[in-house]
Amino acid sequence: MAAVLRGRCLPRAWLCRKAGQGGGRDYRAALCTELKQPLTIEEVAPSPVGPREVRVDVHFCGVNFADILVCRGQYQERPHLPFTPGMEFSGTVLETGTDVSTVKEGDRVVGVSFFNGMAEECIIDQKMLWQIPEKVSLQEAAALPISYTTAILALEHRARTQPGETVLVTAAAGATGLAVIDVATNILQAKVIAVAGSDEKCKLAMERGAQFCVNYNQGSLKEAVRKLVGSGGVNVAIDMVGGDVFLEALRSLAWEGRIVVVGFTGGNIASVPANLLLLKNISAMGIASGQYRDKNFPVLSKTLSSALQYCQQGCVQPHVGTVFKLEEVNDAFLHVMQHKSMGKVLLSPK
Repeated sequence: MAAVLRGRCLPRAWLCRKAGQGGGRDYRAALCTELKQPLTIEEVAPSPVGPREVRVDVHFCGVNFADILVCRGQYQERPHLPFTPGMEFSGTVLETGTDVSTVKEGDRVVGVSFFNGMAEECIIDQKMLWQIPEKVSLQEAAALPISYTTAILALEHRARTQPGETVLVTAAAGATGLAVIDVATNILQAKVIAVAGSDEKCKLAMERGAQFCVNYNQGSLKEAVRKLVGSGGVNVAIDMVGGDVFLEALRSLAWEGRIVVVGFTGGNIASVPANLLLLKNISAMGIASGQYRDKNFPVLSKTLSSALQYCQQGCVQPHVGTVFKLEEVNDAFLHVMQHKSMGKVLLSPK
């Protein structure tokens, strides 16, 4: 068996090295050793930091549906087995490489790792770290990188949402759904119709700022939206479910409406009826925020910096629903897979 650290596949012997040979004590990490199987918690020997790298003591790590897809082999990026999942985290700097100039030991930081976050510590390139403002907690910071960058990019960068427009958001009680509500209402001054799968989730979405909420298990989403806004429809739809919910959201759009595909938590990928795009001059687009890492990093960096500042100023407030311990990682995955999560799900190695 091997372990992946910083994207490198290391032999089993590396796990058994004595503390001190790699830069410190052994630490615990969640390992995916076989796809579609439960993760294991193992002691991992530390690796030395490179010149531009930073060792971070991880306090919280986000649990995302994408983490589950990676461990199933169903994500667009497929790291070599075994690997440690975890795409976002917060913590404090333990050690810096010789060429690191952006952070120093003891700084509170939030990072986008894409892999390796579900561990007591991780090593990451300095450019993938952002300092956490004074008024933002480590727990809040860990809830920002994936959900809030996705929300901001979907609403601002892709859909070009304007003040006063109406935004429909599906899976509204999930971490990204609540982030969309937060950004749409408090930053963009848009009106939000939330869509969720239970009355409890609808209640949370309303408490977080949605003007209306539709339980899509209680009838036609299109008809419910029509009753709320009339035949004109909504200006923007942000969909994370896919399948029939996506199609209903698409049919709920107004003339020149925009729909942004974020994911497929419902498991089904719908085909887009091109005639609907034509008849209403509709724009259908997608947002995979992680791809900005390689294709347009300045946009990703600016977006996460904005999310941190919005949180610092009290303009947005991420909702953390559940915090699991590191050794409960499989329970955390199941919690997300069974659609029980409301708000951000975090792991805490502490």
